[in-house]
Amino acid sequence: MVTAKTLGQGSDMQVKRVVLNSRPGKNGEPSSENFRLEEVSLAPDLNDGEVLVRTIYLSVDPYMRCRLNEDTGSDYLTPWQLSECVDGGGVGVVESSRCSTYARGDVVTSFSWPWQTHAVMKGGVLQKVDPQLVDGHLSYLLGAVGMPGLTALLGVREKGHVTKGANQTMVVSGAAGACGSLAGQIGRLDGCVRVVGICGSDEKCKVLVEDLGFSVAVNYRKEDVSARLRESCPDGIDVYFDNVGGAISDTVLAQINKGGHVVLCGQISQYNKDVPYPPPLSDKTQEILQSQNITRERFLVLNYMNKAEASLFELSQLVKSSQMKVLETVLNGIENMGIAFCSMMKGGNIGKQVVKISE
Repeated sequence: MVTAKTLGQGSDMQVKRVVLNSRPGKNGEPSSENFRLEEVSLAPDLNDGEVLVRTIYLSVDPYMRCRLNEDTGSDYLTPWQLSECVDGGGVGVVESSRCSTYARGDVVTSFSWPWQTHAVMKGGVLQKVDPQLVDGHLSYLLGAVGMPGLTALLGVREKGHVTKGANQTMVVSGAAGACGSLAGQIGRLDGCVRVVGICGSDEKCKVLVEDLGFSVAVNYRKEDVSARLRESCPDGIDVYFDNVGGAISDTVLAQINKGGHVVLCGQISQYNKDVPYPPPLSDKTQEILQSQNITRERFLVLNYMNKAEASLFELSQLVKSSQMKVLETVLNGIENMGIAFCSMMKGGNIGKQVVKISE
């Protein structure tokens, strides 16, 4: 990551932040050089409604690839601006406050947390959380009991049509990622008799089966995915939780049962390409969907935020009771934000990728 120093006037707190240094281009692969670490001065004086927070954890997520482009291609995502501080999911603690909602020591989270070691934020963009919700594991607020957890739970519930006693088989691509690792467990808990995960390493396959309770895991880098799916899904595929798109998804879609359901959650294999979202399907795959009456609907968790509070509580209970296990990959230090993001985009993480900024 590129480093630089920016001097401020009349301030006494030095903080580190990550700004956008360059864009990879719509068809480019992101690199850590797209981000720049700076040291800046932060004025200690707060205006009414503001709080000073210390960052504890920051999140990197696949959707951020769109924000690296001048045009995100989405009406709900704004692009990051060159030489300005990057933002995303974060959790931290209030150090001082001029907002009646928050007091010193409160744990808070936000979807638009600046990538800074400390930050002055408006109270309206923050949400107070009880650390007991995650038994003190604050990073879970960015994963299993945060947006990825909501996406997995509501994606399965709203678009998967899992029915207890229906002898259903679910396949999950990107199964060892933040969302996929949870979606497969939720599918099993909701009644799927068979859950098959597709991922990119033998280590991930082992974790999915031995730790998370997946029935089978397929390493797409080494195995014939089509043959392995036919072998491990003898009754066909009823639900497909799609996190990757591309050739892997075409292979899965060719084996979905009539009347099956595709949860179109993500298409990470396509994010470095200049294609619309969702990317267009081949004529052959489109014909399969139509002839087999398979639903393939885009799932956007932001459309279901009226169910967020109850769903987060349910996720918390599943984690606390160990019915759902949490996987995390943690890097330390704000200087590693760009490295963490690029690693996540290449599948270097198992479970949720987070960066620990402070204790």
